[in-house]
Amino acid sequence: MSRQFVTEAVMMAIYGQLLVPGRPVEYIVPYTSVMELYELRDSDEPLMNRPDDDKHVKLKIRELIAYFEEPLNAKKINRCLNVPWAKSSGILLGEETLVTIINSVDSAPYGEMFDPIETELLLTSQRESAPVLTDQFELIQRIIEGGVPVQVYDIDDFDYAMEEESFRSSH
Repeated sequence: MSRQFVTEAVMMAIYGQLLVPGRPVEYIVPYTSVMELYELRDSDEPLMNRPDDDKHVKLKIRELIAYFEEPLNAKKINRCLNVPWAKSSGILLGEETLVTIINSVDSAPYGEMFDPIETELLLTSQRESAPVLTDQFELIQRIIEGGVPVQVYDIDDFDYAMEEESFRSSH
């Protein structure tokens, strides 16, 4: 059984270790965060502090966009876009990594504390009973402070999060 996480598409471009997890994992990614890849690719704003890291991440973003645009993958993604909360068929991204795109809808229940993509991450996490995986410390703090009923992991704790599930499912 694969471990599931809800995350943004850009996390897979920034953190290469997410694509080589050591055991099966499925990332459930809101479609709006896939669209955000195009904005990040076309932006002149640096994503990373170091120029060589920024160049590498922008290359990975372009590669991820190209992969999602391949005909079979684009067809899988486009199929889910007509119905709110529909999910694409799994898109294999490496030997043990599956990406499922979800046509999430920001219904604004968290509009005061969270931006639209963050809200979609939270709602997707609740719908799918899967933890959020993020590198945004401020988001993690706001989730905890707001009492949002989701499990959340910092990307730095990815290995622990993978072990946590295997521990829970074996007991």
